[in-house]
Amino acid sequence: MHDLLKSLPATQEALASLASSDVEARGAIFTRREVVDFILDLCGYSTDQPLYEFRLLEPSAGDGDFLFPAVQRLLATVTTRKVDKNLLHAVRAVEVHGETCLSTRTKLITLLIESGFSENDAISLADAWVIQGDYLLTDLGAQFTHVVGNPPYVRQELIPNPLLAAYKERFTTIYDRADLYVPFIEKSLDSLADGGCLGFICADRWMKNKYGALLREFVSQRFHLSTYVDMVDTNAFQADVIAYPAITVITKAKGDITHVAHRPRIEEEVLSALVPALQGKALHPSVSHITAVANGSEPWMLQAVDQVAILRRLESEFPPLEEAGCKVGIGVATGADKVYCGDYDALPVEDDRKLPLAVTKDILTGVVKWTGKGVVNPFQDDGRLVNLAHFPKLAAYFKTHELLLKQRNCAKRDDTRWYRTIDRITPSLALIPKLLIPDIKGEAHVVYEEGKLYPHHNLYYIISDTWDLHALQAVLMSGIAKLFVANYSIQMAGGFLRFQAQYLRRIRVPHWKNIPIEVQQELIAAGKKQDRQAADRLVSHLYRLTPEERTSVGIAPLSHAA
Repeated sequence: MHDLLKSLPATQEALASLASSDVEARGAIFTRREVVDFILDLCGYSTDQPLYEFRLLEPSAGDGDFLFPAVQRLLATVTTRKVDKNLLHAVRAVEVHGETCLSTRTKLITLLIESGFSENDAISLADAWVIQGDYLLTDLGAQFTHVVGNPPYVRQELIPNPLLAAYKERFTTIYDRADLYVPFIEKSLDSLADGGCLGFICADRWMKNKYGALLREFVSQRFHLSTYVDMVDTNAFQADVIAYPAITVITKAKGDITHVAHRPRIEEEVLSALVPALQGKALHPSVSHITAVANGSEPWMLQAVDQVAILRRLESEFPPLEEAGCKVGIGVATGADKVYCGDYDALPVEDDRKLPLAVTKDILTGVVKWTGKGVVNPFQDDGRLVNLAHFPKLAAYFKTHELLLKQRNCAKRDDTRWYRTIDRITPSLALIPKLLIPDIKGEAHVVYEEGKLYPHHNLYYIISDTWDLHALQAVLMSGIAKLFVANYSIQMAGGFLRFQAQYLRRIRVPHWKNIPIEVQQELIAAGKKQDRQAADRLVSHLYRLTPEERTSVGIAPLSHAA
């Protein structure tokens, strides 16, 4: 299949472009030496082992951040400086970028000569060990005992279409908007020999979000997540980058326990002390041990063990939010906010073609303070697009911005509907009382909106025909919402969480009819007053939280008066 791909002009051109692209386009991020040594230790690629009998793969070699430390360890276990079959097959490093590959190969030859190899033998080893090519399309023809590295972080939309098509033909885990590191992980796991070990530092998005579902299932079926180290907000790389990294060690072996650490200091002494505990060989106060993390395509629960236990209990006793009579949604995405959104009074369209818009700024104080924004609505109440001939002001306004609007993907898919917003606008939603929740926050920020505004796409909303929304507001502003979201969502730098619909839907609540009337009334009062202390007290009774569970969830102990 690889030969077939190489024969396709579009794919060949895309490969050539990737091979000469800059660092940013290739998604290259360089890893600090302390972190590299930490990963090699965690994978058991250490000098007390016969490394010349192993086969190590680095699928994205770059400047050799992983390659050179691994080779130095390998050479420390080799007693002679002669090239034999074992040594020729001991290492493979793949790099797509031509100049970088040549530079790394040259530095490797120098290292080997300085280590006692003849020039000819050094060149022979470098030729065998370092390969230029697209790792995902390169047939290495072997399995490996160790795969280590920092796979490239490239968003799917930045991958040339011919290459993306070739990747999708080869790999089963590319799903939704999966980034490039997802097929890198799949191929690397497929390259492991029985008992082999993969150690990567890369973005942790795939462990919880939608696009990682197939890769999580892939791991669950055939592999064991041995070690997880949360590296968010650590200086794991040689430069400051916007990334949410984690170290994962996955073995091709059976196992049920995952050893977990969070945000260690990047110091050699600190990391070395963690290794035995993260390998399950010792105890360490910063290392926890979680069972059954990989469970099909479900998000990986890698937070505190006690919180996971609470979640499991609540999930067994209470229904999800939407099964309890609530609906979770997201505000409108337009694809061109500069056109569709603006000052309500200044939007030059018919009055019935615009709606008052709720934006994040409106709810910063915990109550709605409308700043006067509006959104242009090109939809009828029945969901169909309006006929522009019936709305001359709207038609003239869209005509002014026609070129911009037609450049959007939603317009290109159907050029007869070029003036639609990405999401359909349902005007009746503006008139329904709702809870508004911003996407990114450190704590649950839940604001009641009485039914006058249409939510913008940075806001999620909850409506209900059964639950009183003030009462639900009280439940969600307690520690319960954060418990679910923090464990199921991806976490961002600075400790911020994504309060997205997919995570909000996982929150468990009782059916409203099953709550005693007096408790219902107290919940409503707590929500209206935004009384966090009263909400915590009521939620503790509602969910039958033990004192230990209250502490774990972040709810203060009940006073004797309560």
